[in-house]
Amino acid sequence: MVIANSKSYGVPLYGASWLPLNLSRSKSEDDSDESPPSIDTTRHVVLSGGGGEGKSGIPNAILVSQFFVDSNSLSDQPVAKLGTGTNLPYRMAVHPGGEGLICSMPQSCRWFEWDEVKSDDVCGWGLKSSEKILSQLEDIGQQLALTFDDEGSALAVGGEDGKLRVFKWPSMDSILDESNAHASVKDLSFSPDGKFLASVGSSGPGRIWDIASSTPVAALPKVKDERFGFCRFSHSIQNNQVLYVTAMQGRGGSIIKWNTTLWTRISLKHITRDSITAFNVSADGKYLAVGTMEGDILVLHSSSMRLHTAVKKAHLGIVTSLMFSHDSRALLSTSFDSSARVTLVEDKKERGLSLWVILFMMLLAIAVYYSKLAELLSLSNLTA
Repeated sequence: MVIANSKSYGVPLYGASWLPLNLSRSKSEDDSDESPPSIDTTRHVVLSGGGGEGKSGIPNAILVSQFFVDSNSLSDQPVAKLGTGTNLPYRMAVHPGGEGLICSMPQSCRWFEWDEVKSDDVCGWGLKSSEKILSQLEDIGQQLALTFDDEGSALAVGGEDGKLRVFKWPSMDSILDESNAHASVKDLSFSPDGKFLASVGSSGPGRIWDIASSTPVAALPKVKDERFGFCRFSHSIQNNQVLYVTAMQGRGGSIIKWNTTLWTRISLKHITRDSITAFNVSADGKYLAVGTMEGDILVLHSSSMRLHTAVKKAHLGIVTSLMFSHDSRALLSTSFDSSARVTLVEDKKERGLSLWVILFMMLLAIAVYYSKLAELLSLSNLTA
C-alpha cells in the first residue's frame, strides 16, 4: 500500500527539519515582491543520512524534498540531493534565520548554504557546500547533538567524548567550553529566552548552563535506574518556560516535566513500554512527540500528557528524528528504514477537558435550581 505522506528515499535517515519560514514557500515566475501574502501550499523539508563509511554502496547525502499541504504528501523524489562522500551527516541543525545548516560528520562539522533550484517542473531549494570553514569544529570527533538558539545567535554542540561547546554565531567566538559535561552528550536544548542551555548525557544527572555567565547553575538528578535521553525547553500553555526530559527505566519510556525556576520535577508520566528514540515539542508548546524503537509515533497533549494521536508502525524501523512544523500542525519523522513521513496534527480539544466543563455546568445548574427552590419555600412560608 502506497502512503502519500510517507516516502522512501533510498538512504537510512538520521536527521530532519523543516526549512525556515522565509525559505519554505515555493517561488515561481509569477511571484513578485508586490504579491500579497498567501497560505503556503508547498513546503520543503531537509533530510540527512546514508550508509556511513562502509562498503554498503549506500551513499551519504543531504536531501531536500517538497511537502504538499493540500494533498498531505511528500514528493516522490528529492528536489535536490547533495552527496557528502564518505562522511555520514549524522546530526544537523538548521539556522532559524535561513542562513544555512550545520551537519556533524564523523570527525568534523560542516556548514552548508541554501541554493535556489529552478527547472522546467521544479522550483525550490537545494544545498551547496559553503566556503565558510568552521575551524573550531574541525577534527573534534563525532558530535551527537547540535542546536541553535531561537534567535540564531548561539550554537551549541555536544560530543561523543562528553565535551560541550557553545559559540556566538556567526563569529564562532567561544562562550562555553566544558571538557567533562557528561560521559557522552546525548542532547541539548536552549531555553526560549536564550538564557539557559540544558544538556543530558549517557551517565550522571542532566545539567543546566547559564549562557551569560558560562557556568552550570543546576543539576537535574535521576531517580533509581533512570537514563535520560532527550531534553527540550518549551513555553507552557500559560506561557511559562518548562523543560521536558525523556527517561528510560525498566518499565519503558517516560517524560519528566521540570520547573525552570527551582529546577525541580513537576510531574512524571510513563508513556511507552518501548525505548524512546526521538523526541520533539511543538512551537506553540501544546504537543509533545515521541518516536520509538518499534517505529511508532505518539503525539501527546503537553498540559495533561494524555495521548492525542498514535501511529503504530509509522515506520518499519527505528524512528531517528522528529520535528514539528513552524505552525505546529505537522510532524516530520525519519527512520533508519530510509523513510520520511509527515503526520498531520489536528487541533482537537481533550475529552477530559470537555468532561470537566460538562460537570461544572451540571453543578452550576443544580446550584441555581436549589437556590430558586429555597426562594420559593421562603416566599411560601411568609405568605402562610
